[in-house]
Amino acid sequence: MQEFDIAIIGAGIGGASLAAMLAGGVPGRRILLAERESFPGYHTTGRSAALYSVLYGNSTVCTLTAASRAFFMDPPPGFADHPLLTPRGVLYITDDPQSDAVREIRESAIRTGATALEMSPRAALDMVPILHPGPLRGALWEADAMDMDVHAIHQGFLRRAKAGGVELRTDAALTGAGWDGSAWTLSFADGPVRAKKLVNAAGAWADELARMAGVPTVGLMPLRRTAMMLDPPPGFDIHRWPAVIDAGGSFYFKPDAGMILASPADETPSPPCDAQADEMDIAICVDRVQASADLPVRRVSRSWAGLRSFVADRSPVVGAPASHPSFFWFAAQGGYGIQMAPALARVGASLLDHGVLPADIADAGVSVADLSPDRCKGE
Repeated sequence: MQEFDIAIIGAGIGGASLAAMLAGGVPGRRILLAERESFPGYHTTGRSAALYSVLYGNSTVCTLTAASRAFFMDPPPGFADHPLLTPRGVLYITDDPQSDAVREIRESAIRTGATALEMSPRAALDMVPILHPGPLRGALWEADAMDMDVHAIHQGFLRRAKAGGVELRTDAALTGAGWDGSAWTLSFADGPVRAKKLVNAAGAWADELARMAGVPTVGLMPLRRTAMMLDPPPGFDIHRWPAVIDAGGSFYFKPDAGMILASPADETPSPPCDAQADEMDIAICVDRVQASADLPVRRVSRSWAGLRSFVADRSPVVGAPASHPSFFWFAAQGGYGIQMAPALARVGASLLDHGVLPADIADAGVSVADLSPDRCKGE
């Protein structure tokens, strides 16, 4: 039976980035990265809207996103052969400039040192001429928001992990996990392995993995989000347009490969599954976008859905519960896993190896308690 020091279950952006940060850290350490699908990133990672914004998420998420920027802008040698981030910008639009949602965006900007420039409706229309002036009462402009090359980021972490000696297995669904007091015995179709520590990076399946292992769950809530590709409006050059996000969270759209990527920003509870777009959510998206912009929709060229998994406070869950120190959570990354991946992976690696947060993350105001699974109420 093969023996590993750490077994990471799930090779999406969470598991891949953590494996990359752990790789080569301890001489001779053996790490297994096991993925149930035929290729990593099949589920949530491969269905991302691919937008980097330090104003998107709660205070913990925004802090971790801001702390990831330096890695994205200057990745390690060989990580990728082209830039991971490219300029896009985000225009947050609102029909109520004094709303709580707008206030939270302003507060996120102050907390992270980002710029959320107040813009008049006229200035917003100059940037995105198809916006309807009627419901547009104000806007905030995040100039430093970027498009992310999600595939390059994910593959860069996987390459870095494998170069550091991590063993990646695909088509490796975990079917059993038992702790005997010294190691985990993990059951796979091709035979069992043993590991001293088990890392739960199983995305929407993270609570299911915890139940399998006999560990208390964290109350994970997988929420379906729908996205679609629409034809651009005739007569406009959309390539320089920013992403447009309703500050209240009811929709967003942005240019993507010559098309318009749009979403109703839906959050429909779902069991862990291979999520598919729902016709009603597609219709809702079209209705919401057209209520705010003159975007004729003759057809939906492609649609899809992914699961964004949260716990109650919408912060990630990273760390071992006091009751099971050999079981390490790396889950509940919501829709923010890619944009905060470098910093969150450093957090996970530091907690696994040293039991403390990286100094810069702690100094930025994130605590172990903010991330601990013991804060969560599951089963």
